[in-house]
Amino acid sequence: MGNCQGKQSSRSRKHITIHDRAQSGDINGFQKLLQKDPSLINERNAITLETPLHLSAGNNKTKIVKFLLEWKGDDKVDLEAKNMCGETPLHLAAKNGCNETARLLLAHGALVDAQTEYGVTPLKLSVLHSVRTKDCSIVKTLLENNADYNATDDEGMTVLDHLSKIQESGKLSDVFLSHQEEQRKKKVLEACSKEKEKMDALDKELSNIVGLDELKMQLRKWAKSFLVDERRKALGLIVGTERPPRIPFQGNPVTGKTMVARILGRLLHSVGILRTPNVKEVQRTDLVGEYIGQTGPKTREKIKQAEGGILFVDEAYRLIPRERCVGDFGLEAFEEIMSCMDSGKVLVIFAGYNEPMQRVISSNEGFSRRITNIFKFKDLSCEELANLLHIKMSNQTEDNLLYGFKLHSSCSENAIAELIQKETTKVQRMKMNGGLVDIMLNNAKGNLDFRITDDCVESDELLTIKLEDFEAALRFLPK
Repeated sequence: MGNCQGKQSSRSRKHITIHDRAQSGDINGFQKLLQKDPSLINERNAITLETPLHLSAGNNKTKIVKFLLEWKGDDKVDLEAKNMCGETPLHLAAKNGCNETARLLLAHGALVDAQTEYGVTPLKLSVLHSVRTKDCSIVKTLLENNADYNATDDEGMTVLDHLSKIQESGKLSDVFLSHQEEQRKKKVLEACSKEKEKMDALDKELSNIVGLDELKMQLRKWAKSFLVDERRKALGLIVGTERPPRIPFQGNPVTGKTMVARILGRLLHSVGILRTPNVKEVQRTDLVGEYIGQTGPKTREKIKQAEGGILFVDEAYRLIPRERCVGDFGLEAFEEIMSCMDSGKVLVIFAGYNEPMQRVISSNEGFSRRITNIFKFKDLSCEELANLLHIKMSNQTEDNLLYGFKLHSSCSENAIAELIQKETTKVQRMKMNGGLVDIMLNNAKGNLDFRITDDCVESDELLTIKLEDFEAALRFLPK
């Protein structure tokens, strides 16, 4: 009799499956079964299609869930396996209020917004559990892990829509309201942080531009306006769509027009106004054809290449001759560009000397209407040229002629400014502006090379430019 009972008990033990161990939480028995046959890790129940992870997660068996998630075998546990109802292990944890196992699953990458075939998310199931038990902890856990309470099911309803139809949902409603307020504050803080980061990046770029204080202030105002709009959006406020500004750049050569255009491209791209920071630089020869029928297609191709970014038309006044003449197709190119200015697909910047650009602006009524700002690039003063020279010496890259060189202590900004004032004329400075600095640096190195004696081996002397080198550099400037 006893022998018969022993055999019956043995048969019963053999029928205990890995699913039984997972559901009961028998960690020792579970480990033995899985170590003996690792292929059981994602074994499906023949009827419910549930895996061991489904059962352990849905019954809050944290030790088994942790063991499965940390399993080192070749086969890995399937976090997103679905049972016959399309539910993942996280769905079962949410449905049964198993907060501890839900946290483990989420920490290992379980999809917080996984959906069943009917569009049901773990959050919706957690709400139903919380209504039934008055325990909101599982809802809080899912919301802390960024569960989407705006996701819709196959009825087109969100979790909040369902919650609004449930009586006595005050406590749960408070949980959602508190979460929404936290999310709002988080978005605002993130927007403010990004705002500061982008403004700091802009200021860093502007620091490499000498002079142009009014222009820099305008760029900062634009940036601030765009970024504050981002903060408004984070608060859920309705904000109109920003459009790229339309601006002519007026100034003499080498006053920084191209550099500012590139900074503007990066600025407008960073705040989402432009799709790309690219600046397509063109001149009359890039736009105007030699024969009838060539200019339109040629200009449209350049506009297309600039789409999403900036079309920078340098010496734009060359498109409009002082007097109409037969065979000049510049006006056709100009009108082609104007036709694309309202599309928002490209930001057009017309650049050129002060007087000729003023003539262009006043010559065309449509052009005048499209202008939002005029950026005037003033000639650099002697002090600003000296400052630019120091900046260039401090930012030499390996491919530059003066990489590794330094200035002698005699070459202070004040000393360089006084030298420029003494050795150059206003007309020279107006014609060359920043180009004067490049000439000075190149010529100064040449003078340094000339005065180095054959027996000089001191590295410091070989790489140090003195004030006398700049004096020599300025003697040979074109008058």
